Amino acid sequence: MYTSETWLELWGDDPRPWLLSSCEEPARWIALHGLAARQVDDAALDEARRAAVASATVQGLVTRLPRWDDGTGASGHESPSYLPNLLQLLADLGVRAGDVEAVDDAVDALEAHQFDDGRFASFGRAPGRSPPVWHALPCDTHSITEVLLRYGRGDRPAIRRALERIATDLLATNQGHAWACVPDPEVRWRGPGRVGDVCPQVTLEALRLFSRLDPADRPEGLELAAATMLDVWRRRGKEQPYSFGHGVRFKTVKWPPLWYGIYWMLDTLGRYPQAWDSERATDRTAVAELVACLITYNVSPDGTVTPRSAYRGFGGFSFGQKRAPSPIATALLAVVARRFADLVDDVNDVEVERLASSKGGSGAPRPPRKDPRGTEAPA
Repeated sequence: MYTSETWLELWGDDPRPWLLSSCEEPARWIALHGLAARQVDDAALDEARRAAVASATVQGLVTRLPRWDDGTGASGHESPSYLPNLLQLLADLGVRAGDVEAVDDAVDALEAHQFDDGRFASFGRAPGRSPPVWHALPCDTHSITEVLLRYGRGDRPAIRRALERIATDLLATNQGHAWACVPDPEVRWRGPGRVGDVCPQVTLEALRLFSRLDPADRPEGLELAAATMLDVWRRRGKEQPYSFGHGVRFKTVKWPPLWYGIYWMLDTLGRYPQAWDSERATDRTAVAELVACLITYNVSPDGTVTPRSAYRGFGGFSFGQKRAPSPIATALLAVVARRFADLVDDVNDVEVERLASSKGGSGAPRPPRKDPRGTEAPA
């Protein structure tokens, strides 16, 4: 019988004692909120969250929030300087509406620019266009809409329009029901790849944002889109969506996790348990393979996570260095893994070194880089 603690059979050593004694307040809050072995009273959770918000980690990230109206916050969608990405990270670490004035102002700026058809816009240079203009791709609308939902604005008309637009954009792509890149009608530029192909990133963004709604308010077709994402993984040896590979970079989480990779895939699919609890045994197998890769490529035998890939400029944060275990990275990854406790037997049956590699690879998966700490216990 699977219990709330079965996930440790996937993970290894229990990281919670280390997390709860950590000097990183956001990691302690994540552990209490998402990993506690027994129910934690609301007062203790609120105290832990407020400590996380006041922490040097969160306040340091707040100082990085760029302006939205001048284009500095609308750089590449996979960039850590893209304003919605930073706001998502802050929400992961416990920040809520009303906690930090600068965060509320940034969320206001995102909400202020919406086209009549429901798309949220970003301001910047589009290819072949100068000067910068307000324009929107699905990765703008989807990201911004989720940020607005996470900061408590789901009941506003602007967000309802965006949700209706996103639900309407679900279509039958070449790979199955999913979301594709849709060019801005004025700028007429779209992302790379063939017209009609699935865009893995915006599909995961849409699935994740709809998971934040009550089930009765979600549109139809989400399970089909989740199944399409698993098909994308299964077809990795024969077909690769342009610029979205599934090799060692996909399997190794890049911190902070802002873009398409195994963290995004499992953080999203974990919100749709029907994706693997279905009649399609192949879906269950695909999810088990992904979970096995997540553990193998990112988690040390002692149950901690030492970042093996990180964006530049985050060296002052535990999740931005590659020398020592990161409490925040460990807590975030453990929350994702815990959702798959009922797959423990399937995951343990996966032989990661025998999985087919991604298209363009050597035919066999590259093993993860050696943990620089070996099997030593965390300090």
